[in-house]
Amino acid sequence: MKYSTLPLLCAALLAAAPAIAQQKPAPKPTTKSTALTGGTKLVEKVTKQPGQLVIPYEKYVLPNGLTLIVTEDHSDPLVHVDVTYHVGSAREQIGKSGFAHFFEHMMFEGSDHAPKGTFDKVTIGAGGSNNGSTNGDRTNYYETLPNNQLERALWLESDRMGFLLDAVTQERFEVQRATVKNERGQNYDNRPYGLASEYISKTLYPYGHPYSWLTIGYLEDLDRSNVEDLKKFFLRWYGPNNATLTIGGDVKPAEVVKLVEKYFGSIKRGPAVAKTKLPAPVLTTDRYVSYQDNVRFPMLQMVFPTAPAGHPDELPLDALAQILGNGKNSLLYKNLVKTQKAVQAQAYQQSAELGGQMNLVARSFSGKGLDSLEMTVRSTMAEFEKRGVTDDDLQRFKAQEEAQRVNRLASVSGKVSQLAANQTFFNNPNYITVETKELKALTKADVQRVYDKYLRGKKAVILSVVPKTGGVAPAKPDNFTVDKSRYQAPKDEYASLKYVKATDKFDRSKQPGAGGNPVVKIPALYRDEFANGLKVIGTRNTEIPAVTMLLTIRGGHRLEQANPAKAGVASLTAALLNEGTEKYTSEQFSAELDKLGSSVQISAGDDRTVVSVQSLTKNLPATLALVEERLLHPRFDPADFARLKKQTLEGIANQNTLPVLIADKTYSRLLYGPTDVMSVAASGTTATVGSLTLDDVKQFYQQNYAPNVSFLTVVGDVDQQALTPQLAFLKAWPKKEVILPVGQPATQPDQTRFYFVNKEGAAQSEIRIGYLAMPYDATGEYYRATLANFILGENFLSRLNTNLRETKGYTYGARSGFAGSRYAGPFTAQAGVRADATAASVKEFMSEITNYANGISDDELSYLQTAIGQSDALRYETGPQKANFLSRIVEYNLPITYVDERSQILKKLTKEDVQATAKKNLPADKMYIVVVGDRKQLPALKELGYPVVELDLEGQPVVAAAPSAPAATTPVDEKTKTKDSNGKMKTKTKKG
Repeated sequence: MKYSTLPLLCAALLAAAPAIAQQKPAPKPTTKSTALTGGTKLVEKVTKQPGQLVIPYEKYVLPNGLTLIVTEDHSDPLVHVDVTYHVGSAREQIGKSGFAHFFEHMMFEGSDHAPKGTFDKVTIGAGGSNNGSTNGDRTNYYETLPNNQLERALWLESDRMGFLLDAVTQERFEVQRATVKNERGQNYDNRPYGLASEYISKTLYPYGHPYSWLTIGYLEDLDRSNVEDLKKFFLRWYGPNNATLTIGGDVKPAEVVKLVEKYFGSIKRGPAVAKTKLPAPVLTTDRYVSYQDNVRFPMLQMVFPTAPAGHPDELPLDALAQILGNGKNSLLYKNLVKTQKAVQAQAYQQSAELGGQMNLVARSFSGKGLDSLEMTVRSTMAEFEKRGVTDDDLQRFKAQEEAQRVNRLASVSGKVSQLAANQTFFNNPNYITVETKELKALTKADVQRVYDKYLRGKKAVILSVVPKTGGVAPAKPDNFTVDKSRYQAPKDEYASLKYVKATDKFDRSKQPGAGGNPVVKIPALYRDEFANGLKVIGTRNTEIPAVTMLLTIRGGHRLEQANPAKAGVASLTAALLNEGTEKYTSEQFSAELDKLGSSVQISAGDDRTVVSVQSLTKNLPATLALVEERLLHPRFDPADFARLKKQTLEGIANQNTLPVLIADKTYSRLLYGPTDVMSVAASGTTATVGSLTLDDVKQFYQQNYAPNVSFLTVVGDVDQQALTPQLAFLKAWPKKEVILPVGQPATQPDQTRFYFVNKEGAAQSEIRIGYLAMPYDATGEYYRATLANFILGENFLSRLNTNLRETKGYTYGARSGFAGSRYAGPFTAQAGVRADATAASVKEFMSEITNYANGISDDELSYLQTAIGQSDALRYETGPQKANFLSRIVEYNLPITYVDERSQILKKLTKEDVQATAKKNLPADKMYIVVVGDRKQLPALKELGYPVVELDLEGQPVVAAAPSAPAATTPVDEKTKTKDSNGKMKTKTKKG
């Protein structure tokens, strides 16, 4: 991905099997092919029938081979554009891995008529978003925008399809090569278990098979690549005849066709692309492989080759995976997690174009062997062979699948993505109807059949990931090495390729204009307040037959301020409420939810505990009956408590293997100080959680779960009149006297200091810079501070990200932001950076923060105002988005007009306003700087001139050991040895 708020996981590890011959034929088109005036042909038109789960669309093909799919949806003033090229890492060759993903990055580096930065300025600057992703089989580029920006999006996408290569420079190539390296380091090399998929891939597939390497590629291949290699890759695979353009949202198909013909019609057809056919991997014996990693929990992963996407066996394999290892009624959960033999255990089926694989994965507790874990996994498979598939198994799977398919239609991007993928892989955008028929027809015999076909008595790849600290052996000694002897190099796909630019009948250098700004309607609301103090806010949304509900109970982790020795009790209470009830055991409750395809989940955060509910409308009464059970009638089973407490303690211990969490914990200790419970993670500490009892949990629940400190948000296909009677149990919820804590006063630093935590051998460093700022407000100083920060670090084109990622290549992403709630929250600037650029990165961070007080440009102000001013269309689209919006209104007692007030503040914003806000709220001379990295970086950090304090993993200063004295006269007392600050950790970083 170009950038993301979540770490990228490239999916290029799926098993090979002959896919094409076994895929189901596409249904016949519902419309005869019709030629339009521009040579474009209408291939088919699908309309929605009553009671049918389908995405209406029209499908066209341009003379140059480009497939166009349009889905009309006027529910929101949005448009989503997706261009999917049928090329991924499976089209690469030995020695040239990672090209597909690398080229995805290069596609954002500018084209002839839209130079570097134009894409982001246009899309983000219009209040939209854009990104891209690559896997083994396809690469896609997409943007969600206000509906007045469609023509600009098509201008941008067509320009990089037809006019890219002359804009690709060596300089931009090198920056993006560094960025991809950072991405690999952040998401694979320096992440716990990050290399597991790489070991599985090269062990499962023959040498040279395109699934035998990951989409991210190998560093040595990236190092040997050059600009010409990338250009050839583009010329071979990026023709319009190998692409699907899918457009959905508030559009009219006839207008879309004209625009697409204008901007894409002149682009020349590329070389023909044939579908790949490869034999499935054959395992004649179990292949054992292992590696050491900076992990606490040893991991066993057992992988069986299965069937590709679209194969008749795919759906029953998904059902089998759920029975074996998905949820509290799965066999792996029962035999491993429930019995406390493993911290986690799951099974999942992965399907790709050329093959699939069934994964059985378990992580044992620290110090426990993997040989016994393998025995338990195998005995679980044997148990399934005796037990078979039950009616309940099938009912739960079908209900969950139905709910997931409905919820995927909640956004225009979700609809477009499905149409694009179904066309790319099955030549049938309407494949959702095929899947619906398959689900309805699925039988227990189908599930049993695929188990017998792919797992019973079959050989597997068995991977062991063991801690570098030693003490744990692999399940069995390694017995596999890669055999290169049978590899035959494929034919050269890149000979005689020529770059021929299109010739247009219009001036492509002129950026098209935009229509009037879309009118975003705040949803019609209803409100209520029960006699017990519970507030209710909701809106009806009939787009999909589903309901989202959020019950927010104020308090959370901050309630532990009254007794910091019990830190972690809020989190443990929420976890225990997710187990059994008075009427149901944990497994029975989970089964009842699964039969409905519903979700009821309780989670505790810093300031609140939230009960999240998701249900199909038809199942809402039954779901709410389960909400009542979970919220008001918990079981508080001692065995569940003991298991969850043990898992929590193990999780706390595991935090010291993760640099991102070490940085966050160190930063929080500094921000809040030792007397504030917020200096401790919400999960608690080993000492505090170790002392917790079941009575502590019961007491916390009885004292703090109450309607008068709660509010309910409802969004979905249900009106207030129908809903209110179903909430009778909440009206009867007893009111209590709950004392909500006030924020503790924080001592701000008197000067900026460095706080360094050593991570021996770290290839990357985690950086946190900031201070404890202010609480949230909707239209005051906090809002103005967030506006000012937008240019500094809130978007992809921010000064921080542009400097550290796009210019310097130090990081995969840098960002900054304010995080206030009812309580004062921090301003934080952060990134995970290349180790050898640690000091340089800190220097650039501080330079940008310091210089930001000098003011912004006219262009930056205009960009800020248009980007934020037109973003409302994206904020209220889905049920969860609307629910969060309404929750904020209740939580902060906001008038519905606050959106208009913010709009006026934004319109009237001046450069001087931004400058004054920056000067007031970015005290560069009084901030904490936290760095978690290898001590080798410390000398360079000290040269920056800030006072440096070295801390251990518990936040205590590291004191240099005294010089050794002669042993005969002053032997060293063991009790006076300095604490060891060396930690074995892996990196997991979010990118800005």
